[in-house]
Amino acid sequence: MRVAYCLTHPIQYQAPLIRYLTSGGADVHVIYGTDTTSKTYHDQEFGQKVSWDIPLLDGYPHTFLPDLSSPESQKDSHAHYHHHLLTHLTANPVDALWVHGWNHPFTLAAWKVARELRLPLLLRGETFLGCIRGGWFRRWAHRQVYHRRFRQVAAFLAVGSLNRQLYLNYGAREEQIFSVPYAVDNQFFQDRAAEAKPNRSSLRSALGIAEDRPIVLFCGKLIAKKGAESLIRAIVMCRQADQPKPVLLIVGDGELRPELERLANTLAPDCVRFVGFKNQTELPAFYDLCDLFVIPSLFEPWGLVVNEVMNAGKPVIATDVVGSAADLIKPGLNGAV
Repeated sequence: MRVAYCLTHPIQYQAPLIRYLTSGGADVHVIYGTDTTSKTYHDQEFGQKVSWDIPLLDGYPHTFLPDLSSPESQKDSHAHYHHHLLTHLTANPVDALWVHGWNHPFTLAAWKVARELRLPLLLRGETFLGCIRGGWFRRWAHRQVYHRRFRQVAAFLAVGSLNRQLYLNYGAREEQIFSVPYAVDNQFFQDRAAEAKPNRSSLRSALGIAEDRPIVLFCGKLIAKKGAESLIRAIVMCRQADQPKPVLLIVGDGELRPELERLANTLAPDCVRFVGFKNQTELPAFYDLCDLFVIPSLFEPWGLVVNEVMNAGKPVIATDVVGSAADLIKPGLNGAV
């Protein structure tokens, strides 16, 4: 069976899965709405230019649709995507269409094309019921809309148990749901963490952190929903007079960095280090370095950073709105929620 997988853009978390499927004989062809992230681009939430240092396009067939370069296409991106996706799939027939999510104009165009070409639709998303904000009416309205929309879906590809529960709540049948867990390239992160271990003391020294001080790690974009502010405030409360002071290591960047640096300098100038954005090949060294990883997000459909850091064998503390916590964290064994 030939499957077209529609993704908005190349993503470092999707590429390993696609390569794994195609290496196993699956006939999957990826259709991207843009090639922006496959080269150096400005990441708005990181607040800087990013060029991923792992291959995003190697090892699987893919096609880029024409980008939104004209004023006309920018005015109606849905119509642009619909036209080019329909044209491509008419010329290159497939047996099923696989989409990720249901909100982006490119993804919505894919849903429409699947209806028009009468293709079975495979849906993989990230959301769980805890992500639905607002009062009872908003939640009720959300359920009505998606219960109706999900009738089009032939198969639901659940990334985890909470995501599975959302599909069931919105009308999916058990036999329609298949487990396609959210994952990372475990071997990559395990190997890189092992390679970093002999240099652990050197990295500590470079960061100005004494050997006896516990390291708490945050890794992510410095934007409001990631919750870094609450972690800075919490690290102050963790200090004990008779114990070495813990150090909060903040890996990442974003619009809140200046504000967070001011807060850290006010509350705990000797307990917080900001190291900026680190690329995929650099992250495992920080995972290996830390004693504890914390993901304090106010809203996180999954949180693949949890998968990554667990490959270094480190415990994780997560808030109860981090989707991956329900499946990956075993309280008292490898972390807490």
